[in-house]
Amino acid sequence: MEENNNQEDKAATGNQRSNPENPESFEGLKVTAPKTVAAGVPAVISSVKHILSEMDPLRGMKALLKVNQKSGFDCPGCAWPDPDDDRSRIAEYCENGAKAVAEEATTKALRSDFFALNSIEQLADFDDYRIGKKGRIAQPMYLPKNGTHYQPISWKDAFDLIARHLNELASPDEAAFYTSGRTSNEAAFLYQLFVREYGTNNLPDCSNMCHESSGVALNESLGIGKGSVTLEDFYEAEVIIILGQNPGTNHPRMLTALSKAKENGCTIISVNPLPETGLVAFSDPQTVKGVLGIKAKLSDIFLQVKINGDLALMKAISKLMLEEERKSPGTVFDHEFIKEHTTGYDALLSNIDKYQAEELSGACGISISQLQEVASVFCKKKKIIACWAMGLTQHKNAVDSIKEIVNVLLLKGSIGKPGAGTCPVRGHSNVQGDRTMGIYEKPSQKFLDSIEKNFGFRPPQHHGFDVVDSIKAMHEGKIKVFMAMGGNFLSATPDTAYTAAALRKCRLTVQISTKLNRSHLITGEEALILPTYGRSDRDLMNGEEQFISCENSMGVIQKSKGNLNPVSDQLKSESAIVCELALTVLGNRTRVNWQKYLQHYDNIRDDIERTIPGFDNYNQRVREPGGFYLPNSSRQGYFPTRTQKANFNVADITPIKLEEDELLMMTIRSHDQFNTTIYGLNDRYRGVLNERRVIFMNEKDIQKFGLKDRDVVDLYNFYNGRKRMAHKFIVIAYNIPEKCCATYFPETNVLVPLESVAEKSNTPTSKSVILKVQKSEVHPH
Repeated sequence: MEENNNQEDKAATGNQRSNPENPESFEGLKVTAPKTVAAGVPAVISSVKHILSEMDPLRGMKALLKVNQKSGFDCPGCAWPDPDDDRSRIAEYCENGAKAVAEEATTKALRSDFFALNSIEQLADFDDYRIGKKGRIAQPMYLPKNGTHYQPISWKDAFDLIARHLNELASPDEAAFYTSGRTSNEAAFLYQLFVREYGTNNLPDCSNMCHESSGVALNESLGIGKGSVTLEDFYEAEVIIILGQNPGTNHPRMLTALSKAKENGCTIISVNPLPETGLVAFSDPQTVKGVLGIKAKLSDIFLQVKINGDLALMKAISKLMLEEERKSPGTVFDHEFIKEHTTGYDALLSNIDKYQAEELSGACGISISQLQEVASVFCKKKKIIACWAMGLTQHKNAVDSIKEIVNVLLLKGSIGKPGAGTCPVRGHSNVQGDRTMGIYEKPSQKFLDSIEKNFGFRPPQHHGFDVVDSIKAMHEGKIKVFMAMGGNFLSATPDTAYTAAALRKCRLTVQISTKLNRSHLITGEEALILPTYGRSDRDLMNGEEQFISCENSMGVIQKSKGNLNPVSDQLKSESAIVCELALTVLGNRTRVNWQKYLQHYDNIRDDIERTIPGFDNYNQRVREPGGFYLPNSSRQGYFPTRTQKANFNVADITPIKLEEDELLMMTIRSHDQFNTTIYGLNDRYRGVLNERRVIFMNEKDIQKFGLKDRDVVDLYNFYNGRKRMAHKFIVIAYNIPEKCCATYFPETNVLVPLESVAEKSNTPTSKSVILKVQKSEVHPH
């Protein structure tokens, strides 16, 4: 890679100051003590404020009463499952779910007059928060070559432009088609069908950047890349261990499930470099106790692990359990399960014996006494659930770390039984469903054969590009057309300046979007924004209301039907956009009857049923209240791996070496955020208000580096000969292990090297970024 200067790409990162009128000022920052309880009345107040800031009370109430209801629409936020039976009729959503609905259902509409008044250069100068608050895209918009402003374009002309660009390419592999996790099952299926009939498997998606490591690890260990538990299992569990996850902010409704588990006697263990409020205590605002501010303690044990210390932690637990098993054979491990269902047991034990407990303690940062306490809990229990999120998946050794968790569960026989199993907690609400529908750059031969059998064309047989490889290919000129079905690709991806340069090298970039975001402002030579419905929008086709379907984190397929009038009559559904695009691009070449999909979504689901296993009687079962569960081999107790058994994994500890002046950084979300969508500038639980450009550091590191609390610093690193730099971050002393630090995503994505990825999954290592800090020339006022 070429040398990069020390200046940030301002258009790609924006003016990220809390005071845009005076970007040198830090006067808005306020730091308070972290909160000791999550949710409660403050969450209700926050929800109401966000709803009323975007729409009138009637529209807001109409939307909220249908969120996550069996007759309503799926929350556009996280993928946490809805209860099968005991759903609240009034509020089956959380604070951040209400924020997500407010963002999507806003009545602020951006039409041609807005874009005529605001150039892309002017808009790019805003931070992501202010860009997102502008409103919904209300009509198709086009940025011509060398243009400074978007201008209106008809749907027909937009489709013709895309068709011309795609059909002029020397190979279909010169185009890439990205997918966001918000895309419905129906739209995702059609999207991959169109892309494969066009002739490529270049289907990067947001999973490449989050739970790809989980899919790889679970597929190789257990034969299925999904979690095994249901929500009911939480209520039966004896132990729940939560690693690298902050449910209070990212999956708040999970706190209700944990609270119920706790009431049933479950021991909850939380593992994270930062103490997170949501895992300390929970005040349920839908109960009398919650309204009165009476909190329920959640975590029994908190393990403040070093960043990237999870593999060593789980190996230490296995080692201490093994010591107890050898003292009293048959009392700790489930030997019947191990013998009947697993392979690699002896090799695992040999690997564990290589390590001393003290060595593992030092590697993970957890004392021997705490490790013994946790191991004692595991030794005595059999119903164990392990939950994790991106705190585990975005490291170089992420796949092995997740497999080490699986090792512990297999030793205990804690997979395929009630109250036990794996639970990778997905982020976006249909990211798992999109993969089920075939959004994958490395499709199985079985899936490709099914496409050929059912649709009469031979899909490409070679693998395509994932997110990281797509960015590299754009930068090298190998990809000339980039299309995104939802999401905010630029802000979600690593190495912001490099990714921006890659996008600018494209001939055409196309964004199918609900709201304005930064990816609309960093474009190819030409660019299109195609406006689409949100989850809450009513979808009429041929005079009949349609519904879509989604898959949650636990494999439930359920319908989602919007109930609000769209902000514009120029919006199209994702499915309709794909069908009309396919007809325009492929013309007489197509073997697919795209017209029937434009008649009714039932026709899409009929073809999903005959193409993808597990969707028998799809249209009938998805109409049943609550939907249906997809088959899950791990849940059912069999493991279709290459060995036809669950595989123990052998992995060694490989500590990340830091120089004296280096820190290991992980990116995190604030409480006013979901993925790249910034709802506000407050991180209420961590006590940081009115500012996002901060770095959380251990007080000893602050002193060692000659800094003090509230100093302004620049962050930088070197990787493969290129310097990356992020300017003007405020130092905040925080409870985090020494040599570790944390910053908000996406502000520090600019520091995440594109080439630093997880082994096997190719996921960017956004949770283990080596960096240095230096005092900035700017000082707070």
